[in-house]
Amino acid sequence: MPQNIVLNVSQLNRYIKSLFEQNIQLKDLFIKGEISNFKGQYASGHLYFTLKDKDSAIKAVMFRNYASKIHFVPENGMTVLVRGEVNVYERDGVYQIYCYEMQPDGVGDLSLAFEQLKKKLSKEGLFDQAHKKQLPRFPQVIGIITAKTGAALQDLLNILGRRYPLATVLIRSVLVQGEKSAADLCAAVRQMDKLGLCDLLIIGRGGGSLEDLWSFNDEALAREIFSCHTPIISAVGHEIDFTICDFVADLRAPTPSAAAELAVPDQKDLQFQLFSYEQQMVQKLENKIRLLEAQFGQKRRMVDSLTRYFVSLQTKLEGYQNHRALRFPYFKVEQAQTWTKERSDRLNALIQVRLKREEDRLKNAAGMLHSFSPFQVMARGFSVITLQGRVVNRIEHLNQGDQVSLHMLNGVVSAQVLSKEAQTNGEEHREKGANT
Repeated sequence: MPQNIVLNVSQLNRYIKSLFEQNIQLKDLFIKGEISNFKGQYASGHLYFTLKDKDSAIKAVMFRNYASKIHFVPENGMTVLVRGEVNVYERDGVYQIYCYEMQPDGVGDLSLAFEQLKKKLSKEGLFDQAHKKQLPRFPQVIGIITAKTGAALQDLLNILGRRYPLATVLIRSVLVQGEKSAADLCAAVRQMDKLGLCDLLIIGRGGGSLEDLWSFNDEALAREIFSCHTPIISAVGHEIDFTICDFVADLRAPTPSAAAELAVPDQKDLQFQLFSYEQQMVQKLENKIRLLEAQFGQKRRMVDSLTRYFVSLQTKLEGYQNHRALRFPYFKVEQAQTWTKERSDRLNALIQVRLKREEDRLKNAAGMLHSFSPFQVMARGFSVITLQGRVVNRIEHLNQGDQVSLHMLNGVVSAQVLSKEAQTNGEEHREKGANT
């Protein structure tokens, strides 16, 4: 560039951009770094983030047409390996790497994408056992969703035909790998479930690499299987292969052949069970017959016993027919009247004796009560002295000047106590009078 030429900012940025574009070493290079400042996926589909190591950082962008091809979701803190070119964003005057490809460092992008989707759907509850539907024991119509040219279909048909030929098989041919296979699988599940003809669906394919089986790790397919009303068995790949389809289905079979064995019972086992049931029924019928025979014998003995009982009743009835009470109906009434009169006369006599005895006892008690009456004593000239309502029977209980009451036969007289000597003389006088 010539000296002493004045450039504006746009011209300078454009010149620097041309220098980057002319540098072949910056056109196609691999850079490893840790993602930071990840802005997420905008509505435009572009990804914006920063790649850094312990000393430096560089801005990065991945446009939609490239971002749509990666299978995992970039996250902050994730170490990735990107391929792209370094160039200048002319408007801001910053250089950045424009990414064409991205994969996790140390693990494949498909493996990381698998684990990310598995964790996401598990957190949403799509793998919960509570949502698993029970498989029918004897399905009449079985739908198979797989490639019509694959070996898995032949294995399924052979085993189903051998184990349970009563079932009708409906086949929905689909693409099992490639860009359009996931959408085809979703449409097949939705169509077979909507028809409502099948009691059970089997979805799967034969073995292959992780890339070959990737259609069965599609999130849309997982949600389609989860919302399906028909029970589904997932039979993808070999025993060591696991897909998202296996986790969300109602039952996972390690192989397509195993799926056929899990879907239907073996007719040989059913025949053996039927034979066993037949033997059990025969045995139970024989036991029932023996029991009925025993019960019949017991009932026969009961009939004989009842017959003898009725004969005895007949004999008693004939005896009652000749009884005097039946021939002379009033005989029993006359007997009862005679018995009642005898008992009544006897009871009246006993009542009179008891009344006379109780009357004598009452007279004796009244005489004794009359003899002990205090009024009888008073009638003979005695009186009762009380002091303040209490009976006085000792001279020591009186003091000079006490006001006392003399209770006589026909009234009460108040009196005053004289001296002790006077009381004593009076007492001696009364004692002398009593002795006289």
